[in-house]
Amino acid sequence: MTTPIKNTVVVLALGAALSACASFNRTPPAGTPLADVTAKLGKPDAVYPIPSGGQMLEYRGQPMGQFQHMAHIGADGRLISYEQVLTTQNFAKIQPGNWTKDDVLRSFGRPAEASRDRVDGGEVWSYRYKQDGVWPAYMNVYFNGRGEVRRTDNTPDPVLDDRSKGL
Repeated sequence: MTTPIKNTVVVLALGAALSACASFNRTPPAGTPLADVTAKLGKPDAVYPIPSGGQMLEYRGQPMGQFQHMAHIGADGRLISYEQVLTTQNFAKIQPGNWTKDDVLRSFGRPAEASRDRVDGGEVWSYRYKQDGVWPAYMNVYFNGRGEVRRTDNTPDPVLDDRSKGL
C-alpha cells in the first residue's frame, strides 16, 4: 500500500471508532427539549419541581449503585445539565439548618436507605457513593422532625467497603 492509501484507511478507521464511541454517549446536550431528553434517557424514576420553575429528573442508581443521575430542566422546558450527583463535592453543598428534605431530593434524588437515628429518633437518609471517587461510602443526611437537615456525616459502606468487614 502507498502512504496516501494507508493514511485514508487510518482516518476512516479512526472515524468509525469515534462514531461508535459517540453512539454509547447517552448524555443529551444542553438545550435539548424535555421530550427529546426523555426519548434519549428514558422515563425518569422521579420528577421534582423546582420552586423557581423547571424540574429535576431522577435517573436512579440507588440502592446498590454508587451513582445517581439528575437532569435539570429549565422553566423553558430545555435541558440545563445532566450529571452524576453523588459526589464528595456535591454533598459538601448541603447546608444544615437551611436545607430541607425537598432540597435534598432535588439535589440527590431518593436515598439508598432511610432509617431512624438511634439517638434522637430523627430520620436519616443514606446515599451510597464513592467518597473522593475512591472509597465505597455512605453519605448520611440527618433530618429533624420538621424535615430540615440537622447534619451530615460520612461512613464506610457496610456492604461494599472491605475495611468494615470482619468487625
